[in-house]
Amino acid sequence: MPADAVEKVEDAAQWGNIAADRLRSLIERIERLEEEKKSLSSDIKDIFAEAKSAGFDVKVMRQLIRIRKQEPAEVEEQETLLDVYRRALGM
Repeated sequence: MPADAVEKVEDAAQWGNIAADRLRSLIERIERLEEEKKSLSSDIKDIFAEAKSAGFDVKVMRQLIRIRKQEPAEVEEQETLLDVYRRALGM
């Protein structure tokens, strides 16, 4: 094999190792975060169970959390539409 071809193969192999190391690092970071997310989800589930046992309506709590994430103007628009739809249905 010519010297250039050997050099190209060696360069590709070395670059491949660098890319493999970077890929491995990214995958491991994602895996750690997935574990943290799983743990946090479990903690949230426990808090909802605590709220339910204290007499709170978990479904309503989830709705409140969703609303609190929205912009005030968006919440107002949804509430207005909900009111219009309720009136249209005679509620």
